[in-house]
Amino acid sequence: MSTGAARGTRERLVVVGGDAAGMSAASQARRLKGPDELEIVAFERGHFSSFSACGIPYWVGGDVTERDALIARTPEEHRARDIDLRMRTEVTEIDVAGGRVRARDVDSGAQSWTSYDKLVIGTGARPIRPELPGIDAPGVHGVQTLDDGQALLDTLARTRGRRAVVVGAGYIGVEMAEALIKRGYEVTVVNRGREPMSTLDPDMGRMVHEAMEGLGITMVDDAEVTEVLTGDDGRVRAVTTRDAEFPADVVVLGIGVRPETTLAEAAGLPIGAHGGLLTDLAMRVRGHGNIWAGGDCVEVLDLVSGQERHIPLGTHANKHGQVVGTNVGGGYATFPGVVGTAVSKVCDLEIARTGLREKDARRAGLRFVTATIESTSRAGYYPDASPMTVKMLAERRTGRLLGVQIVGREGAGKRVDIAAVALTAGMTVEQMTALDLGYAPPFSPVWDPVLVAARKAAREVERQR
Repeated sequence: MSTGAARGTRERLVVVGGDAAGMSAASQARRLKGPDELEIVAFERGHFSSFSACGIPYWVGGDVTERDALIARTPEEHRARDIDLRMRTEVTEIDVAGGRVRARDVDSGAQSWTSYDKLVIGTGARPIRPELPGIDAPGVHGVQTLDDGQALLDTLARTRGRRAVVVGAGYIGVEMAEALIKRGYEVTVVNRGREPMSTLDPDMGRMVHEAMEGLGITMVDDAEVTEVLTGDDGRVRAVTTRDAEFPADVVVLGIGVRPETTLAEAAGLPIGAHGGLLTDLAMRVRGHGNIWAGGDCVEVLDLVSGQERHIPLGTHANKHGQVVGTNVGGGYATFPGVVGTAVSKVCDLEIARTGLREKDARRAGLRFVTATIESTSRAGYYPDASPMTVKMLAERRTGRLLGVQIVGREGAGKRVDIAAVALTAGMTVEQMTALDLGYAPPFSPVWDPVLVAARKAAREVERQR
């Protein structure tokens, strides 16, 4: 007999993780089924629910002045909708055979079991924290949750020195470097790659490097931190690489994240090559009819390469939650996959990409051509027209669009959405040249930069046939 049958007709949904995917699923399920049909219990180990982790660098940098502005829905708001959200409660075990989870009160240590009819796993991702001497010293910070952001701000407020080292130059590393510059710090970024923003090809990443140096950030590429040095007080005082030492009063880790699947793996749930949970199109964990997962803890299908990837983004997490909640609530929805679209900025430099980089295409066994063009955000004669660079990859034989990268000033970044739609539709670069995009001198040249790149790529495809 199911636990739902034991309680009558009401089923119990248990959600592990109180942020984007988990609480979107809970909220959508509640829209479809009332409390008399579905009991919803959610567990969150932190102090906050439904918050924007993407906004933390802008809060640290002062662009967002209030922490609570990053909270989409408080625990009290969830509870008012008959969702039993239990904060500061960490799920420590999933008993799949028994249909239950064990949770521990973080503050008191008290533990208890909660049964479920349906389970949603939204445990997110954890920051990569290399095992280095001194890595856990006071003054060394990861930035993943609002608690992490608050801890960093507290450190900045009480630290007398003004030297910061950021380890890593991905999205978080680049954004945190700018935030610390705004806070008046002398910033060094130590990056193991050839150029910052490894989500771009190196030729495009070079423009980001130059923009960061223009902000006064010291860039150290092709270097890896080997140790965090501490002073007599035990606090961080420097980081070292194989060749140099960089003084630091605060260190921020921006190395990236991995799927947080410790619980799921221990429970015997299927894990993919990139460490994320494997699900079907309905976001149901493969091989388990009553367990769903979404957000940064899952792998997703790349619609361009046809391979599974781990792409941790809040946009995906919220969509996963909607799909999961619809299915848990008795409806039907699917998540077909992604094309890997992302956008960021360094000061006024906008950085965007979608689809495959050159190395992604090679890894997928694709033969391709590239086209790179320089253009402007507006008609060249219109005031404040700013330069942008667009790089496009197309499959050599078919001309199918494979990827686009854009680096430029105001108006550049969101142009990547044109390419994202074209990728999703499976368009060729030749077909893209006929897209009927909006034009007026304040918004675009007669030929939009993305279409200029498509024309050049189409010519290159034709030349190499």
